Amino acid sequence: MAFDPQREDYQRLGIRFAQSLHKSDARNAARTFATFGRRFAQDRDSLPQTDSDRAFHLVVLATRAIDYELPFATDLKAAQIIEDGHRMLDEAIALDPHCYDAIRMKAAATNPSFDAFLGFLNERQEEVRAWCEGERARIPLDEPDERYRLLADLAMRPYVRWVAAQAEEALICGRNKEALRLSHMLLELDPHDVADVRFTAAYAYAKLEDQQGLEALVSSNHAAGRLRPPDDAWTQLARLAIHFKRHDPSAAEAVLDALLASYPHAAEALIRQNELPDGVFSRLAVIPYSEDEIILAISEGMVLLQEGVEPQGHGVLGEWVSGMAAKRRPQALLAVLAQQSQQNDSGEDR
Repeated sequence: MAFDPQREDYQRLGIRFAQSLHKSDARNAARTFATFGRRFAQDRDSLPQTDSDRAFHLVVLATRAIDYELPFATDLKAAQIIEDGHRMLDEAIALDPHCYDAIRMKAAATNPSFDAFLGFLNERQEEVRAWCEGERARIPLDEPDERYRLLADLAMRPYVRWVAAQAEEALICGRNKEALRLSHMLLELDPHDVADVRFTAAYAYAKLEDQQGLEALVSSNHAAGRLRPPDDAWTQLARLAIHFKRHDPSAAEAVLDALLASYPHAAEALIRQNELPDGVFSRLAVIPYSEDEIILAISEGMVLLQEGVEPQGHGVLGEWVSGMAAKRRPQALLAVLAQQSQQNDSGEDR
């Protein structure tokens, strides 16, 4: 799931282009539309678009830089990426003062703390909702054309991302019940859960040690027809955390074994427990059951793993998980130690 900003950009301009064609000349319209993909990739400025579309394209470029290039950049290149990303967000807001994706992303960088950013999101939530609902209300949903339904969905997405960010920040700030309230509100608005807010809710239930609530969430996801079974890393880490906090190590170990079976690279990731920067546009789009996904789930799961810090820097649960993963997969431990040794040697050489 997760949002793909480049796909969203393509959809916005594709609909705009289709609407510009004359319905009376269906043959020429179809021939002209066949050129859209090439023009989108090679000559975007030749396509019909509004300032709102241009602003969103700048958001896409900023997202590519900040969310997908910055985490892997050298210190020297990172400063330039940040500067370019912020400049593109400023340009987007100048083009479209209601580009709430850009407004939210800029605020994430400029607010001095998680609490301050959450406060900003809370203060402007109703403004964003009202604007997005106003945009959706202008779309003739009574028309049979499916493009209008897609337009209505696109109109609400900045608000969906806004509330998803609120839920994530509330979880980070320890406001777990608030995170759950926002998550469930968003699940009603976005039944397909493109924002993957159910993952945020799973960790909030784990923080509250509410196993019944977690399993009710899993059941409601299944009933709503969401595509994935409840063996994603977020759900399994939440279950593991609840069992561990309830002093039921055998149940926690059973969940750990299931997690290791679901994700081929889980052992090394659980031993390392690396923390990634949060996606600023939205939760990072990764392939289900991939190494990237387990790393992302562990990074977001630091709210659970780092409770009660141990001498090694892990929390009590994090230390237990790391040790058990090493015990279950000794070869993974050897691979992690070899990589750490190589990195240390490289640092000494410099």
